[in-house]
Amino acid sequence: MKLNSLQSCTLLFGAMLLLGLAGCQSRQGGDDVMASVDGRKIYRNDVEKYYQNQTAGSDQQPIAEQATSLRLGILKELIDDEILMHRAEKLGLLATDEEVNHKLSEIKSPYSQEQFDQKLKEKKITVDDFKRDLRRSLTVEKVINKEITSKINISDQDIADYYHAHKSEFNLIEPQYHLAQIWVTTQPNPQVHNLQNSKAQNEAEARKKIQMLTNRLDSGDDFATLAMNYSEDTETSGNGGDLGFTPESALHNTDPLTRDAVLKLKPGQYSPVITVGSSSSKQVFGFRIVKLIAREPAGQRELSDPRVQQGIRQQLRERREQLLKSAYYEDLREHAKVQNYFAQDILRNIGTAK
Repeated sequence: MKLNSLQSCTLLFGAMLLLGLAGCQSRQGGDDVMASVDGRKIYRNDVEKYYQNQTAGSDQQPIAEQATSLRLGILKELIDDEILMHRAEKLGLLATDEEVNHKLSEIKSPYSQEQFDQKLKEKKITVDDFKRDLRRSLTVEKVINKEITSKINISDQDIADYYHAHKSEFNLIEPQYHLAQIWVTTQPNPQVHNLQNSKAQNEAEARKKIQMLTNRLDSGDDFATLAMNYSEDTETSGNGGDLGFTPESALHNTDPLTRDAVLKLKPGQYSPVITVGSSSSKQVFGFRIVKLIAREPAGQRELSDPRVQQGIRQQLRERREQLLKSAYYEDLREHAKVQNYFAQDILRNIGTAK
């Protein structure tokens, strides 16, 4: 599984099974074995650990068939990873201790030791669990890079063919604004997970925090870095506050203060603090700072535009990589000896599922 951050690594997988399968003793290796790949066993404890991790903090826990389906999906990913680990051994591409420790240090760098330990605790995993998943992730990435990614070639002709077949996609009917924001709320949100775990608890704290961020921006601090560390927008804090492109018509439908602020900006500039609230009740919901990354005028984008070429190249590469990965995994499965005891149990107990 490809994991690039603490959150994405620990959320890759998520108490007894809800279909009453624990009584089945016919499987090879015992009831605690959920599958085997070329003789290597995948244990119930591993699946349950990832299941609990994936569902941690959710207000609505999966039940009955939903829970079983989630476990089945987790097990399938573990099986695929085990198959790829076997392939990595044959290719001599297993991640080394040095590579694992380097990646661990990179992931830990934005946090204090206490903050990092707390995040592991929240996800119900140990450092050893995390390092094991990092080793698997790095190994899988190395195999995919060697066997697939390095062999993909997107030619200029491929790009030209796609452009001429989809030319209308590159004709903007109205201007587009590429925006980013830093958001601070007056109401603490438990779903906020910025790098500093920074959350204002009330309006006074929110005002103080947004002013601190303004001061840091004025001192030359990077907007995206501040957003990742402090923004309380659950959707965009992880990617530097990037809101993507907004059509001009949609911008005119947003709140007037934000609209007016954005329309005055030049690319690269950020707005003063914008207060967001209810005009009728005078209640303040939060504060934002908006940055205009770029403004795209209406009109046809030509093939000669480097941004058009790069966008098409990236899209074609991702599509081709996804197709080749699917075929690659399928081919590896064909040559692996896989026993999915959990799936067999589900089928045997289909009449008793609740």
